[in-house]
Amino acid sequence: MKTDFTEAERYYSAQKKVKEIRGFYEHVMLYLITNPIVIVVNIMTSPGYFWFLWCLMGWGLAIVIHGLKVFNLPPFFDEKWEERKINEIMEKEKNNQQNWE
Repeated sequence: MKTDFTEAERYYSAQKKVKEIRGFYEHVMLYLITNPIVIVVNIMTSPGYFWFLWCLMGWGLAIVIHGLKVFNLPPFFDEKWEERKINEIMEKEKNNQQNWE
């Protein structure tokens, strides 16, 4: 029975990861589809100032951060950090509860 529970957990974890990866790829596709439109609008309305560069850089930075998080590349805010933070908060709450008693 224990192995079924572990297998179910592994399946849920893998399913969650696939959804995160899919969300990242959807984000990239939206970036690639939308930004040419933004560039054309910029060139047609104000060709003297290329404000679309700000859009490309800002959204591009968001995509990089999204990708780092999805593929567990940053040294911060990963699952281990989340687990440590949860344990820290639970320990603080436990200590606070003991202090009140």
